[in-house]
Amino acid sequence: MEVTLLESTPDPERLICQAARNDYMESFVGETDFDDVMASIDGDSLDERKETLIGHLLEHGHFGPFEHPHATFAVKGISRSCMAQITRHRHVSFDIQSMRYVSFDDVDPDDVRDGEMVVVPPSATDPDWVGRNQESGPVDDETAERREELFRETIGDAFESYQELLELGMPPEDARYVLPIGSKVNMVMSMNARMLMHVADMRAAADAQWEIREMTEEVLDIASEWCPITFQYYEQHMKNRKNRLAP
Repeated sequence: MEVTLLESTPDPERLICQAARNDYMESFVGETDFDDVMASIDGDSLDERKETLIGHLLEHGHFGPFEHPHATFAVKGISRSCMAQITRHRHVSFDIQSMRYVSFDDVDPDDVRDGEMVVVPPSATDPDWVGRNQESGPVDDETAERREELFRETIGDAFESYQELLELGMPPEDARYVLPIGSKVNMVMSMNARMLMHVADMRAAADAQWEIREMTEEVLDIASEWCPITFQYYEQHMKNRKNRLAP
């Protein structure tokens, strides 16, 4: 998996502050110097005033200003299972790599078995891995070996069947039905800062599945550089307060 920032609001926290101060200013924020916009906020410097205001907004649940800055991320190599989970967030915009128009007819099934085209979950290779909904605990080495063997055999066989169906003239949009839900896909998604925090509440939580949690943590790492005051406060004071930021 790889997460890349494609595009973002250039100065997101200036925009957050301008939007928030607009609600309480007599003068028009669009015609007022930013130093003057922030003049009544506590702090010895402009950066300190931004920290004061953003912290106040988040502490008191004034989340509207955080809907103005947007960021667009490219995500490489997540499973269709992970994609199905993240696309439930209806206020995020998505573009998903198509399996109707992109066929995988030249992929070596042996490479698939090695994890090239399919995400291999930790439970397929780690005998000590225990998932959230797993009824049993860690397994013995013989069971773990058979589990990994069966997983890799199955995904390889699925891609072999897919390629044979293509050779037999089935269109990719129909042949794809035999591919596993773990098949890798690339995705572009855009969201505002408030929605990003809400997604993190749900998908970086301890009870989220490992793959979407990993993806969300990578997004948060990027967000902490893009919008540092906001996401530092979020990490320290608000993370995993489920649904608090729900739009």
